[in-house]
Amino acid sequence: MLTFEYNKFLLGLLVLIPIALLFAGVLRWKRNTRKALGDEQLIDALTANYSPRLYRIKFILVAATLALGVLAMANLRRPLAGEGDEKRAGIDVMIALDVSKSMLSQDVKPSRLEKAKQCVNTLIDQIDNNRIGLVLFAGQAYLQMPLTSDIAASKLYLSNANTDAVAVQGTAISSALQLCQNSLDTKEKKYKAVVLISDGEDHDPKTNVMLQDLYDNGVVVYTIGIGTASGSPIIEEGNVYKTDINGQTVISKLNKEELKNIAQKTGGAYYHLDESAATAAAVATQLNSMDKKQLEGNGGARQYTSYFPYFIALMIIVLVAEVFIPETRKTLVYEKR
Repeated sequence: MLTFEYNKFLLGLLVLIPIALLFAGVLRWKRNTRKALGDEQLIDALTANYSPRLYRIKFILVAATLALGVLAMANLRRPLAGEGDEKRAGIDVMIALDVSKSMLSQDVKPSRLEKAKQCVNTLIDQIDNNRIGLVLFAGQAYLQMPLTSDIAASKLYLSNANTDAVAVQGTAISSALQLCQNSLDTKEKKYKAVVLISDGEDHDPKTNVMLQDLYDNGVVVYTIGIGTASGSPIIEEGNVYKTDINGQTVISKLNKEELKNIAQKTGGAYYHLDESAATAAAVATQLNSMDKKQLEGNGGARQYTSYFPYFIALMIIVLVAEVFIPETRKTLVYEKR
């Protein structure tokens, strides 16, 4: 069935009403002006080349251009056959990605954050039957993307993840887990998982309380640690190393024990990110082995064929045609011999 994605834009068609009334007023003014000028035969002779018919056609084309533009913005579309109707078995997976400044450390090449994004990108491909959400966190946590089965959207949001996404610095793991919990269905005691990717650098005392809440609600947390035990300096703006109040270079190290503790307390597992594909495959195996629920239309997201490019193309054609249509008509001139 054909539908418009943005129905509110269709109200723009109402602008054609005052434009049509204005055009009718212009035509009436033209007729009255001709009569007021005097001799009708003389006026007809002076305006012999003018074509009221072509003038009306030009107006119709301009109005059609406006209408096509409105329809293009409203985006006429049709769902692909079978999309959104099938039922698939899957779970809800929230991915919590650490974007604190410590993730810029280069003890993992090209950086901890880029390596983590590569891993998540691969993971998304391997759990595409599930609904996926994305939370970014540092000193605070933000919902970057709610649960969706749209893989393309997931990857787009992931590609935009960077250390500027969160202004407050730190590693507030409990805030990230709380936001993941809020994004999941609390009525169900299973079919839910969180994948936490971090260097686990800071110890958050609120995390243990949050872990018990997650466990009670049937949320399994899998953690992926990134970084090395020896650590690496944090690169800040201007390509300089971050220093403490004493001027000493800050070394960011992987807190593996913190991440292991998080996973164990919810029945999950800890993984160290050495090779993106292998780590993603291991986590995907765990997620795909969990009990599944029926997801309507793979999470309710439907794929559509949009027709707005056709409206735009037709609008351009009509507009160009209007430009080349004159308001005067050709007249035959006979020379007297």
